[in-house]
Amino acid sequence: MPPSKVSAALARARLGVMSIVFFTVAAAAPETVVGGGAVSGFAVSGVTGIPLGYLAIALVLGLFAIGYVTMSRHVENAGAFYAYIAKGLGRVTGTGAGAVALVSYLLILVSLAGGLGVGAADFLRQISGITAPWWVFAGVGLAAVAVLGVLRIDVNGRVLGVLLLAEVAIILTYDAAFVSAPSAHGVVLDTLNPSQLMTSAAGVILVIAFTGFIGFENSTVLAEEAKNPRTVIYATYISLVVIGGLYSLSTWAMTVATGPDAIVSQAEMHSTELLFVLAGERLPGVLVTTGSALYVTSLFAAMLSFHHVCSRYFFALGREGVGLSWWGTTSSRTAAPAAGSVTTTAISIVVVALVAVSGIDPITYLFFWGASAGALGVLSLVMLTSVAVLGYFLANRDHGHSRWRTVIAPAVAAVVLGVVLLLTVLSFGTVLGVEEGDPAAWALPLGFLVVFVLGALWGATLKRVRPWAYARIGLGARAATVQPGKETAGVR
Repeated sequence: MPPSKVSAALARARLGVMSIVFFTVAAAAPETVVGGGAVSGFAVSGVTGIPLGYLAIALVLGLFAIGYVTMSRHVENAGAFYAYIAKGLGRVTGTGAGAVALVSYLLILVSLAGGLGVGAADFLRQISGITAPWWVFAGVGLAAVAVLGVLRIDVNGRVLGVLLLAEVAIILTYDAAFVSAPSAHGVVLDTLNPSQLMTSAAGVILVIAFTGFIGFENSTVLAEEAKNPRTVIYATYISLVVIGGLYSLSTWAMTVATGPDAIVSQAEMHSTELLFVLAGERLPGVLVTTGSALYVTSLFAAMLSFHHVCSRYFFALGREGVGLSWWGTTSSRTAAPAAGSVTTTAISIVVVALVAVSGIDPITYLFFWGASAGALGVLSLVMLTSVAVLGYFLANRDHGHSRWRTVIAPAVAAVVLGVVLLLTVLSFGTVLGVEEGDPAAWALPLGFLVVFVLGALWGATLKRVRPWAYARIGLGARAATVQPGKETAGVR
């Protein structure tokens, strides 16, 4: 069935530059990354160069963004990576990428739910002494996100803006305290030494750092709801600068507070409490308590942002006939992708419930492993998208853009990202903190390959049995113009 008029498009012209920046940086979850992801990375991997990794990834993604935002003027689709890859590398490859994107972002969303549950339970115990199961708070968080997920997108932008500004303010306060009261080593730059990227730890450093950037696609996922195409371009670059600069500064400041040689042992000892332990040694208790509360809201903001990404991917796939047509329906009142939102919530609740019933550690196996696996999937998509940008502009030469933006920058970015992806896969066992030979080190990367192949096979099947749906792949709001029963010759 073709999508209805209600499902043809999302809300138009509701998001300005700062609203999209709020969504993008909130997805990156500054306090969650600094106090949770980076600290867990120090503890699990044993490497100290994570602050340098954030700078390196910001530079790589800045290079990638040159072609990415240039192509954004030619692609307006809520399933951003999926649509770019479909247009640049063909529809079959696009459906494979769409499957990888959905699995990756759902993994990230449920990992954040696990982090929120544990963080909120720890905070309640800290302020009241009351102990409650982590999954209760994870469920409450998912329920709140489900409600917000069907409201107007600009309302969500204001919620994220308030939460984001508060957590950035407290992080910068902590940074100032750490640098002004360093360890006995003083203010040193050891963890920013570029030589660390020339060692065997390079892959570990880069993949842990990349997890802090996995929400940057938000700027193009929200392109259909942006005020104009330049809004997306400005928001993408601003977000990269803010994310890279803040993460590198804040993780470096923590190593100054502990001393570079002690950051790993301190992270192992205190886990995700390390940021607040260090702050408590230097600042009034009220600021530590405020920071702990904002750590929880940071996780919630990131959950909300990734919920929007997942629901819009479901919407894009449903609208174009790749997935269930129901996914392509929107709310008549708010123009939010209601069916995609409900589907995202249902999957998240099921995964959290399975983890709770199994009794496994939600921080290690849901929060850290889930985010790391999701980051691997997104990194694969970023590399493929860079190749797709190159393919698109080589096939469509009448575009009016410079060769630097359409050929040189995308080609260099694709090579660099390919190297980063290879290093990541080779060192994934170290990233996860498992013993050499542990099947998890190869099973998770192999799992994404299986997902990609299955998605591509589904795309090839659509070409044969539902050519009208195949012709819609990557078209976005224009997908409604291709009707069932029409001949669709010439599509690839």
